[in-house]
Amino acid sequence: MRTLHVGLRVSDIERSRDFYTALGYEVVGTVPDTPIGNLTMLKLAEDDVVSVELVHDPARGPVTPGGFSHLVVQVENLHETVARLAGLGIQADPPSSPDGTEDFWTSRLTDPDGYGIELVQWPTGHADGLTVADFPDNR
Repeated sequence: MRTLHVGLRVSDIERSRDFYTALGYEVVGTVPDTPIGNLTMLKLAEDDVVSVELVHDPARGPVTPGGFSHLVVQVENLHETVARLAGLGIQADPPSSPDGTEDFWTSRLTDPDGYGIELVQWPTGHADGLTVADFPDNR
């Protein structure tokens, strides 16, 4: 078993598609007229598979993120990514280092519907994602 992707309800599909493509996602395809709305499938350039599905159905009323906390996206160079996004009119928090080093950085931003996104630049040699090695006290 594995997690396939996250589906996010969006209020304006064009605005959300523009935001996520500016962030670095690519549109893989669309599925119109499903029982939950029109779907737009997104993946990051380096990924082989879809990781985000934008779900658009204006008939379902306003979008409220509710209990969803945030989506996490790995980037190669956080400072460059934040600067590139700023040039596109997308504001992110200034990069900060959770452990005080110069190669582990995080930043937060919010998509057009209010969903939180965390950008992460892992330290050199870190796996592409969290592993049990990140939680040595839980063993």
